[in-house]
Amino acid sequence: MADDTPMNLIQIGLKGGEKKDGFNLVTELVVAVNPEAKQIEVELLAYDGKTVVLDVAEEALEDLKKIKAGDGATIRVVEEDGKRLAKSFKIRAKDPNAARADAMLLDLKDPHWLNRKYAAEVLGELKDQRAVDPLVGALTDEVGDVRQRAYDSLIKLGGISAPSLIPLLVSEEDDIRQAAIEILRKIGKPAVEPLATALTDADDRLKTRILKVLDRMGYKPKTKSADAKAELPRLA
Repeated sequence: MADDTPMNLIQIGLKGGEKKDGFNLVTELVVAVNPEAKQIEVELLAYDGKTVVLDVAEEALEDLKKIKAGDGATIRVVEEDGKRLAKSFKIRAKDPNAARADAMLLDLKDPHWLNRKYAAEVLGELKDQRAVDPLVGALTDEVGDVRQRAYDSLIKLGGISAPSLIPLLVSEEDDIRQAAIEILRKIGKPAVEPLATALTDADDRLKTRILKVLDRMGYKPKTKSADAKAELPRLA
């Protein structure tokens, strides 16, 4: 919970006059809970993720204590004396898959390799985008089984893995470079657009590697003589 003065709430509902009957503020993410300060901070996904702080009425404090950061909630908000108050909460527990992904992301750093191996495997099944960079990091794990599960899971995650794998194409470590190449090839078509996009800002060394990967996948950049409306890259 921030120590600064809570920011003003976004205007929700009709303007003008007190909203005596209140309105429902639906959030997919509770950011922080502070029962001592009688406040809750929530993220409004419908408003580009803006974070707001609400004061909580006395009668809702017991419910406030049941809410955890990461939960979703429907909050009944009313205006009293010109101040907006959260009068009641309906808690929506965090998505089970998201909660499991949280646990697996922690286990991916576990000292025991079996836990890391299991986590790397499960993260590929859950298809959680947050797993991409940790799994890329796991490609250098000291245990081969962990590296293999990370390799397989990055393929399962598909095109969202590509931007984090592309820089590895110029890795000084042969094993890492080859792993990146093979993962991108096995991802296939979903990796083509990220590879083509990366060509724009790549230095000569990385550009050469990207072009080689695209060539091995059966794609190539369009030439100047190609149709101006053709997409980059196109099938050779």
